[in-house]
Order: sequence, then C-alpha cells, then structure tokens
Amino acid sequence: METHPFFISLTDMVYNENRQQIEIAQKIFWNDMETSLTIASGKQVNFLKPEDPKLLESLIKEYILENNKLEVDGKKLKLTYLGYEIEEDAAWFYMESEKIPEPFEVTIYNTILLDDFPTQQNIVNFYKNRKPKSLITRKDKISGTLELD
Repeated sequence: METHPFFISLTDMVYNENRQQIEIAQKIFWNDMETSLTIASGKQVNFLKPEDPKLLESLIKEYILENNKLEVDGKKLKLTYLGYEIEEDAAWFYMESEKIPEPFEVTIYNTILLDDFPTQQNIVNFYKNRKPKSLITRKDKISGTLELD
C-alpha cells in the first residue's frame, strides 16, 4: 500500500443563516480512513469496493460522529451524518447541525484519525458571514475555540 508523506484532513464548516444550521464538509484521505475503520471495527474495510455497503456506511457514520463534536456558545450541538462521496485519493464526508441561533463562540473537537496516525493534523475552517476562522487539531490538541464576529 502506498503511503503519503503527511497526514492531514480538511474540514469546512459554514453557518448557513437561512437554514440556521452549521453545514460541514470534511475531506479525508480514504486509505487513512480505511485503516482507522479497520482498527475501530476489527474487520477489514475496503472503501472502494465494500463487501457490505450498508455496513461500511454505518461504520463511517459512527466514526465521523464520534470524532467530530461541536459546542456553540457553551451548548453541545447534535450533528447529523448525511453521507460521503469519493474524489480521487480522498473522500468528502458531510454533516449538519441541528438548528441554532447565530453562533458567537464555537468549540470544535476534531479527533479524526488521531488515534491511528501520530502525526495527523486536522485543519478546520469555520465560515460565518463568509469570514473564515481557522484552527488545527492534532494528538496533543484535540479541540479549539473560535470567537466569531
């Protein structure tokens, strides 16, 4: 199996004022995700040709929701997993939050792949009113808080 020299994920979170929800798109190298899902489930996971697509979907959903948590203005948010799509060597995973009023402070917990890849870094961009704020999570810093304008 080919490995790549760096371990990184990218998460974009957008507060959609019209829908009053945070929309989340997370880009992860699918071969790293395959490794983490295999370790988590104890079953060999094949992302591109799953033996059981429903099982893969449920493993992904559980993993994504377990490793992404949000607090807005001190309140834990419920996230809903929407699905994924594969794009070359990465996959995009989609989530959305429950309806919330305009957020002013968001605490983001992102532990994607951190247990299985010691050098993993997760870049998170949060957009409100089209203005981005960013943070990075890694093994020794699994969360961060952003003050939003």
